[in-house]
Amino acid sequence: MSTVTTTKPAPTAPGPAPVDVRSGEGRIGLRANLRHIGALVRRNALQIKQDPESMFDVLLMPIIFTLLFVFVFGGAMSGKGNQDVYVNYLVPGLMAMMGMNIAMGVGTGVNDDFKKGVMDRFRSMPIARSSVLIAKIVVELGRMMVAIVILLAVGFILGLSIKTSAFDLLLSIGLSAVFGASLMWIFILLGLTMKTAQAVQGMAMLVLMPLQFGSSIFAAPSTMPGWLQTFTDYNPLSNLADASRGLINGGAVAHPVTVTLIWSVAITAVTMPLAVRKFRQKT
Repeated sequence: MSTVTTTKPAPTAPGPAPVDVRSGEGRIGLRANLRHIGALVRRNALQIKQDPESMFDVLLMPIIFTLLFVFVFGGAMSGKGNQDVYVNYLVPGLMAMMGMNIAMGVGTGVNDDFKKGVMDRFRSMPIARSSVLIAKIVVELGRMMVAIVILLAVGFILGLSIKTSAFDLLLSIGLSAVFGASLMWIFILLGLTMKTAQAVQGMAMLVLMPLQFGSSIFAAPSTMPGWLQTFTDYNPLSNLADASRGLINGGAVAHPVTVTLIWSVAITAVTMPLAVRKFRQKT
């Protein structure tokens, strides 16, 4: 009678635990996160290259706004034939407005990406959800810089003069970029919350119009009624416009720069976590 001996297979080393892509964002290191952001920035930039019409707003908006307001309101504000005086008042203010108008496009773009199914591709990728949103902001900041360069070029043609220094001009551009980036988080949150891109655009216009025209961008607050002056004093766009004017034309800048930076930090601190959380929930 023969016996059959059986040997138990040697225990195998446990394999790596499955990675939960949805909840593994915290395990992604800084270097990998930066690499993901860089790849997504390149992807978004290539999309712009394939669709150059998406740059029309950046190329045309600064030209149209500058010419329109200088030649329509310049004579009334500074006297006929003195439009160059109004140019030096208006262009620094328009730098503040460029950031807000371009920020609105981020929200509609995020909403549209969900509708087209672009975000579905990111669900199976082990990437930080925040990198998708940060990459969009980086690309939009690039678009904003293009718009500001065109704005300044048109301003110089119409008589804009820098009365301080090139460094101060760069500081004003950087301040506009910081504030514009903070506004983008607001519109990203709107894009993730609203059902359609049209709804995002409509809600954005309700926010944009009072802030833009109830500010010191186009006219001095001293010409406004008392109640509107109060609103203008607390309007972050007014502080940004005043800071840019001080840096370009000379004058006190400590208070408006400080207030603008406080607004930027506060807006980012509140809306960025909410936007990232909402994005993770949707993906």
